[in-house]
Amino acid sequence: MADTWRRSSITIMSENTSPSSGIGRAVELTQELRKLQESVELLDQSLIQDNVLKLQEQVTRISTKLKETLSKISGPSRANGSDPGLSVDEARGTHPKSEPTAHAARPKVEKMSAEVVDSNPYSRLMALQRMGIVKDYERIRSKTVAVVGMGGVGSVATEMLTRCGVGGLLMYDYDKVELANMNRLFFRPEQCGMTKTDAAAQTLSGINPDVKLESYTMNITTVEGFDRFKRSLTQEDGETSRVDLVLSCVDNYEARITINQVCLELNQTWMESGVSEDAVSGHIQLLVPGGCACFQCVPPLVVASGIDESTLKREGVCAASLPTTMGIIAGLLVQNVLKYLLDFGVVGRYLGYNSLKDFFPTMDIKPNPGCVNSLCVKRQALYKELMSSPVALAAAAAKAAAEAELEATAPVHEENEWGIEVEADVVGAVGQSAAGGNSGPAHNGLSTCSGVAGQSLAEGLQFSMPESSGIDEAKLKAEGIGELDAGVNDLMAQLAALSG
Repeated sequence: MADTWRRSSITIMSENTSPSSGIGRAVELTQELRKLQESVELLDQSLIQDNVLKLQEQVTRISTKLKETLSKISGPSRANGSDPGLSVDEARGTHPKSEPTAHAARPKVEKMSAEVVDSNPYSRLMALQRMGIVKDYERIRSKTVAVVGMGGVGSVATEMLTRCGVGGLLMYDYDKVELANMNRLFFRPEQCGMTKTDAAAQTLSGINPDVKLESYTMNITTVEGFDRFKRSLTQEDGETSRVDLVLSCVDNYEARITINQVCLELNQTWMESGVSEDAVSGHIQLLVPGGCACFQCVPPLVVASGIDESTLKREGVCAASLPTTMGIIAGLLVQNVLKYLLDFGVVGRYLGYNSLKDFFPTMDIKPNPGCVNSLCVKRQALYKELMSSPVALAAAAAKAAAEAELEATAPVHEENEWGIEVEADVVGAVGQSAAGGNSGPAHNGLSTCSGVAGQSLAEGLQFSMPESSGIDEAKLKAEGIGELDAGVNDLMAQLAALSG
């Protein structure tokens, strides 16, 4: 079938062809094109991928020749009263299927540049250096992050990291894309049936070809999956981690325990994230082996109660899912990742989010000396020993000195091209007036405009702050205002009675 359309050729009519035969020939060309398209639709998917470029070239040639034929007969057609603006297919009421336009992927960028041009995909990221936020943003290209779970949070997190130009991404999931995932961000309907990791790699490689992507379709909670997961994270020696950070974006306790155990064995820092079952709250958490609580130090209430997680799922009932909440949690997670990888700002230990109250709680969860995981207890002892070493103490002192020096320095843009200046506030000017140092007259016990640091108001206006001596008692008595024996509770009770 492929050879049939590949060998097909079309002969264009000569310059002296009559208008009537020209129209007939144009119709024949259209029919040939339609047959060609029908043949393409019957081809095997793999054969289409192999020959799609050749097909596009031939379709382009046929379309060009068809337009040339129509242009030759457009003059006689006007004489016959037909509309020259209609193609043969439009005149017959049929429209050929349009082929998708192939867009060339952007070339790889060897070195990040801060040059501000439309063709530079990293100009706005490198601006963080110019503004003093990050010392060396290009370091991100040497970082590798593993993302476990390509659901509503994980998939969005990988896209953000890809757009930020991270050096490498390892993606893990066992599931496939379904239409039920379309309420979330990232995945598209035409990707249904693909594994989530392969679909993610397909999308991300088009966004930023500079990022090295690795796709792993596996269930890490099985015995075999555990070993494969650990091997994929390590170097050739099987003991040293080859990633800078692991992100947990899974939705069950069993998978989190697996990640927790692997990271404890490899002494690998990781970040955990989650969204509540009702989709209106979530959290992110930093876990440094020995330095922070591991996931078994403070287990969730359900697990601590001894309830089997699998018994909580009911047939026909699913958890709620909002792209807004998942996008927010993914953003908070990646923001924390960037601060950790590029060493700027404060890396949060725990940050929660409650959308119903716009509440963002923070806390520092300390490791549990009595953790049920013996490896965690061992890591705690090693971490304390490491932090008390002379090298660690010197690093901590240097960091504290650097922070103190940073606070003492002048504003970042003390001299700038816009002529913006920062002036110190005049302390005590208003207080001087309040202390009775006003030069102008007072009206009804209130300081006038002339009494506040020389400020002036329009005629008839005055400041309404009482003087330090208070409002004149005679004035209060005239207004019927005096002290009461009733307390606040009594007044509230009286107000409630009036309201009732």
